[in-house]
Amino acid sequence: MRWIRRNLVVVAGLLTLAYLIVPNIVVMVFSFNKPAGRFNYSWQEFSTDAWKDPCGVADMCESLTLSLQIALWATVGATVLGAMIAFALVRYRFRARGTVNSLIFLPMAMPEVVMAASLLTLFLNLGVQLGFWTILIAHTMFCLSFVVVAVKARVMSMDPRLEEAARDLYAGPAQTFLRVTLPIAAPGIAAGAMLAFALSFDDFIITNFNSGNTVTFPMFVWGSAQRGTPVQINVIGTAMFAVAVLIVLTGQIVSTRRRKAALPQ
Repeated sequence: MRWIRRNLVVVAGLLTLAYLIVPNIVVMVFSFNKPAGRFNYSWQEFSTDAWKDPCGVADMCESLTLSLQIALWATVGATVLGAMIAFALVRYRFRARGTVNSLIFLPMAMPEVVMAASLLTLFLNLGVQLGFWTILIAHTMFCLSFVVVAVKARVMSMDPRLEEAARDLYAGPAQTFLRVTLPIAAPGIAAGAMLAFALSFDDFIITNFNSGNTVTFPMFVWGSAQRGTPVQINVIGTAMFAVAVLIVLTGQIVSTRRRKAALPQ
């Protein structure tokens, strides 16, 4: 009991991590399943058929490509706008600054179904045809807040004396930003971009309201669940999870090497 009390936080953290990872392990395992019927819910036998032909299901890879395109462009838009807003909120004092800070949190606090219905109402009143562009606008709007929060936290922790030192050494505004400010803010910008990409690619509710006849990958998965879940969905899920883990591990390795290189020899 004494050992449990002493390591309670560690044990709770490991149990929480296991709870989060177990569904991903189930998806991985069932990507090698060969179901007897339409539904891939019970294990039958080991097979690599789905991995050999991941696009064997009609329209699945098309919806996946569409989701990746929307997520990529939404990430670019939200990251550029979010980084500029974050710098403006931290570095400048202007009227309604507090109001803007409060409004930034609204998309994060508001239920998705409310935002989805509001965006749909806006698009219909403007006479905009629902499809790729309405999904992209909607995704950029709700990803923007998450990017602002991530970048803002990084900018607030920056030491302004570093930029002052660059200016004292006759660096111009553009040079100071590119060589000092941007490299220091880069981890926050990268974190916001990765979060925006994950949120955009994974979104279903807002997309479902504003997609029209356009089918993204989450919508394809939802529709397939009604008729029968193909194993290829598990294959795509496993591949996406593996790529995400690889990116995180690469970032950790690079960060560790940089810290070791910065230490005095």
